[in-house]
Amino acid sequence: MNREEARKRAKELVSKMTVEEKASQLRYDSPAIDRLGVPAYNWWNEALHGVARAGTATMFPQAIGMAAAFDKDLMKEVGEVIAEEGRAKYNEQAKRGDRDIYKGLTFWSPNVNIFRDPRWGRGHETYGEDPYLTGTLAVPFIKGIQGDGEYMKAAACAKHFAVHSGPEGDRHFFDAKASKKDLEETYLPAFETCVKDGQVEAVMGAYNRTNGEPCCANKPLMVDTLRGKWGFEGHFVSDCWAIRDFHENHKVTATAEESVKLALDMGCDVNCGCTYQKMMNAYRAGLITEEQITESCVRLFTTRFLLGMFDKTEFDNIPFTVVECDEHQKVAHKAAAEGIVLLKNDGILPLDKTKLKTIGVVGPNADSRIALMGNYHGTSSRFVTVLEGIEDKVEGDVRVLYSEGCDLWKPNLSNLSDQDYPDRLSEVQTIADYSDIMVVVVGLDENLEGEEGDAGNQFASGDKVNLELPIPQRQLLNSVLDCNKPTIVINMSGSAINLSVAEEKAAAVIQAWYPGAKGGQDVADILFGDVSPSGKLPVTFYRSTDDLPDFRDYSMKNRTYRYFTGTPLYPFGYGLTYGKCRAKEMEVTASADGATVKVKVVNEGSVKTSDVLQIYVKDTGYELAVPNPQLAGFERFELGAGEEKEITVELPRRAFTSVDEEGNRDVFSHSFKIFAGTNQPDERSKELTGVSCIEKDVTI
Repeated sequence: MNREEARKRAKELVSKMTVEEKASQLRYDSPAIDRLGVPAYNWWNEALHGVARAGTATMFPQAIGMAAAFDKDLMKEVGEVIAEEGRAKYNEQAKRGDRDIYKGLTFWSPNVNIFRDPRWGRGHETYGEDPYLTGTLAVPFIKGIQGDGEYMKAAACAKHFAVHSGPEGDRHFFDAKASKKDLEETYLPAFETCVKDGQVEAVMGAYNRTNGEPCCANKPLMVDTLRGKWGFEGHFVSDCWAIRDFHENHKVTATAEESVKLALDMGCDVNCGCTYQKMMNAYRAGLITEEQITESCVRLFTTRFLLGMFDKTEFDNIPFTVVECDEHQKVAHKAAAEGIVLLKNDGILPLDKTKLKTIGVVGPNADSRIALMGNYHGTSSRFVTVLEGIEDKVEGDVRVLYSEGCDLWKPNLSNLSDQDYPDRLSEVQTIADYSDIMVVVVGLDENLEGEEGDAGNQFASGDKVNLELPIPQRQLLNSVLDCNKPTIVINMSGSAINLSVAEEKAAAVIQAWYPGAKGGQDVADILFGDVSPSGKLPVTFYRSTDDLPDFRDYSMKNRTYRYFTGTPLYPFGYGLTYGKCRAKEMEVTASADGATVKVKVVNEGSVKTSDVLQIYVKDTGYELAVPNPQLAGFERFELGAGEEKEITVELPRRAFTSVDEEGNRDVFSHSFKIFAGTNQPDERSKELTGVSCIEKDVTI
C-alpha cells in the first residue's frame, strides 16, 4: 500500500470521529474507538539493538558496537530480525487483547544523534561521532525494519531531532546553541539521510531547546527543514514528557494548554507524556483548531494503515517461534564478532591453548551479565559472559582461575584516593602468580553511563565526569600489570575510556563494547583465533577531557576526528586484525557528479581476515572546509592470506561539498585529496598500524 492510498483511507476513517475521539488518538496510549472498530494502540516501543522491554528477544550488541562493524549489510539483517520478532510478538499479543506499552509495531529507533563528546551517557545508543557513518548505517537498519513489501513490516523512528547529546542532567531546560554551519555540517545530515534515503516513518524530537526553541516545537527544525526542505511525510513524536518541559522547565509557555498549542502548531503529532490530555481544554479555549487535530490524527492513522493494522497482511502468520531462533542468533554473533575492536597486540593474540596451562581471568566485568546488555534491551533466554566464554573455549585443556577483583564502582565515594579502596587484590595477585597469562576485564555498564533517571546511575545523571575507569578498577589494573605477567585488557564500555596505562603496559587491548547476550562467546572466539578481529572505532578515544572543550559547548571546534587538533589515544576508524591488510593501488575517475574510486586491497599476513576499506576526502581549496579528511565511503571485505581484490566505491557529489558560515552546502572548490586505507589518514593511525593510507589529488 502506498502512502497516498493509506492517507486516503486514514482521512475517511478520521472523518467519522468526533473531535474528542480525534484528540484522544494523539496520545501515545491511544484508547480504542469501539464504534469504529479502532482498537487501542500504544505507540511506545523500543528496538535499539533488538526488540526491547517486551520479554524475550534476540539481543544484539549495543548500537555503538554494531556501528564498529562498519557493515551496511549487517545493519539491514539486524533490522529485519527486529521486524520479524516484533511482528511475531505483536501477532500473539494482539490476539490476546494485550495492547499495552512496548507491544506495538512503532519502534522508536534508531538514535542518530552525533556522539560529539565522550562524556555523554547515551552516546552508546548512537552510531558514533561521524554524520556520514551514522546516516549510512541507519538507512539499511531502517529499511530492514520497515521492509519493502505491500505493507510496512514495522515502523522505524529517527531520534532525537535535533542537536542533542547531553548534558543529561540539564536536558529538560538546556538550550543547545549551534551555528548554521554546525547544523548543516554535523547535527542534521544523518536525519536528512534517514528521511530522504531511508524513508523513515517517524521522527522524534529531543528534550532540549535548540537555538532558543524547544526541539518538539521548533519551527526552523520541524517546519522549515523537516517537512519543508526535506519533504518528510511521516509522523512526529515528542520525547517522553518533553512537551511538559515547555511550561515547567523551558518556560516558553505558561500552561499545559499553551504547550499543546505550541507543539501542535509545529506539527508534533503524538505526545509521549501526559500534556495532550489537555488538548480538549486548548481546543475549547480557542488555542487550537479542529483542523489541526484532524491533520495530526490523519498522519497517525496513515502510519497504522501502512502497517496493515486494519487489513490481513503477509505478516499475520509469523509464528512466535522465530523469536531467538538459531538464524537470528547467528546474526547477533556476527554483529558482536565484527564490532569487537583490537586496539593493541604485541603478538600474544591469538592465544594458543596448547601452550597454556592456566589463565587468570579477573575484573568486575569478567562475569557480568549487565555489561553484555547496554540500555534499551530485551531479555535473553541465555547469557554468556566473557569468563564463561573463555571457560567454554578451553574446557578440559586449560585451567581458568577467576576473581572479580573489585567492585565496578563505589557509590558516593568519588572523593577517595586509590588507597582507600580495600578490594580483593591479594586474591588477584595470587591468581597472577599461578597463571601463564592474565585477562583483565574492566569498563562500565548501563548503570554508569546511560540516560538521565536510569536506576542506579550516580554519575552526572548518566554522563561521565571524565574518561577514567572508576578508581577501584584503576587500582586493580595497576596491580595486575605490576605482576609482570602477559596481560590482555578487555574494556567493556559504550564510549571512550582512557586506556593509556593498558596501551603502555599490557600485551593486548580489546574494546568489546556491550556485545549482546552471548557476547562472551564472541570475545573468546577472537581471543583464541577462531575469528580475526575486524572492528573499527566509530568514535575517537581521547586521553583526557583536558583535550576537549566544555561539555555544554555545542560548537564542533576541536571535537571528533574531523576537527580535533590534538593526538588521540586511538583514532576514529582504527582497529587491528590478525591479518595485515592494506590499500595497494587506487584509481579515481572524477566528474562534476562525484567520483568512482577503485582500490586494490591486499592481505600480506598469514591469516584470513575481514577488514574495512575506508575512503576519506579532504577539500584542499576551500578555507571553511572541514579541517581534517572526513569519511566519504567504506566497504567491508574479506581476504585470505596473500589474497588481493579490487573494491569499487562510488562517491556522490555530496562527498565533495562543504558548508559556509550561513549553512549553505555546495562544492566550493575543485581541489581535493582522496585517501584510501584500512584506517584514517592521520599520523596516529600510521604510528599504531605501521601502514599509511594511499592518496591521490583529484579535481572535481
